[in-house]
Amino acid sequence: MNASWILSPQERKALRRKRMLRVGLVAVVLVGLLSYFVSTPRYRQPLSASIETVSEPVTAEPLEPALKLAEEVTEEEVEDRVVVHAITNGDTLSTIFDQLGIHSVMYQILAADESLLALDVLRPGQHLTFTFDEDGSRLLSMELFIDPGKQVLYSRFDNDSFGYEEIIHPGQWQQQLLDGEINGSFYLSAIGVGLSEMETANITNLFRDHLNFTRDMRPGDRFQVVRSRQFVGEEFTGQSRVEGVRILRRQREHTAFLFEDGSYYDDKGESLARAFRRYPISAQYRISSAFNPARKHPITGRVTPHNGVDFAMPTGTSILSTGDGVVTRVMSHPYAGKYVEIQHGSQYLTRYLHLHRILVKRGQTVKRGERIALSGNTGRSTGPHLHFELHVRGRPVNPITANIPMAASVPKDKRNDFNQLVEQLVAVMENGSHKIAALETNR
Repeated sequence: MNASWILSPQERKALRRKRMLRVGLVAVVLVGLLSYFVSTPRYRQPLSASIETVSEPVTAEPLEPALKLAEEVTEEEVEDRVVVHAITNGDTLSTIFDQLGIHSVMYQILAADESLLALDVLRPGQHLTFTFDEDGSRLLSMELFIDPGKQVLYSRFDNDSFGYEEIIHPGQWQQQLLDGEINGSFYLSAIGVGLSEMETANITNLFRDHLNFTRDMRPGDRFQVVRSRQFVGEEFTGQSRVEGVRILRRQREHTAFLFEDGSYYDDKGESLARAFRRYPISAQYRISSAFNPARKHPITGRVTPHNGVDFAMPTGTSILSTGDGVVTRVMSHPYAGKYVEIQHGSQYLTRYLHLHRILVKRGQTVKRGERIALSGNTGRSTGPHLHFELHVRGRPVNPITANIPMAASVPKDKRNDFNQLVEQLVAVMENGSHKIAALETNR
């Protein structure tokens, strides 16, 4: 990873204060000297004479306006070097760079972003901070504020390229219980108690093989969700995870608990998720470039992360989804080429890059083994191949060796840990709702 250090907003603010103080002190000295040399002759007489002849004190009234002017000029000079753009609906990276008159630099930053792809989806609430050199003509760095827990710094590496640095603030995860009763559909009832659309969809997907939410749920049935949300200070980052679910309907109970391997199991330790495929292809193809966070790029020669695995294959080879999920991106990137991103529940995400043709649409639900694209050679590529990525909890991992949902139940050596987790989450649910406890007693 190539990145240059850049001052944080707090450090830049402190630096501005120091600069203003220094300029102000210089202004005081200059005005004092100016007052001495351009004042009337009696103020420039020898000290012994001036004691007798000076009848009015020399005041410092001119210094305050001079100091204020110096502060204003310094502040303007600093602010001219930093431009903050708040993302609004309809914004694209191209239009933003055009407004700043630095469109040619955009491709240098996109090249640095190839292994991260953080700039492909800009959302309201995010913002970009551009820092220029002293004369304001050369971009030194750009910061993407994704949320309070994650930012990306793109810093100039040399005249023709940038590097990036991810800044992750782990913050604190706060647990809460959301308790509701079915009134109408499960979707509306879940949204009504504060679950997001994505969380509601994930819960529905968890129980898809065990429960038909439209047919089986009745008014008066209840549900409980233990959810954790990430905060940095007092700010919610937008990141959340569902840790436990109980659905109580008449004489049936359905449960799901998130274990340390990122998979959901019922209270008996049986997996609720269908197993993943290890490979996104049906035939065996040579791995031309392995997962390597410190790989040397074959074209640029610079050390840049390779966050996935490359399979050398002919253009037009069928690409398969490695698990059930929802298509979250269908994009075309100048360096990553045509690519697809699929979200598998709340913990897993896969990406398929350099495609020739895409066969799915954003928002579409796909099944494990379903054909989603044809391999290709689009973007910045040395030959026909597929670049395949697996992300777990927001971080890229080696898809060939990662621990993914392959087993049907919790391993025996982990069963005690899982049982303790279930007890803790059930205790949260029971302590948070006497109504649920009463329902269970009457079952």
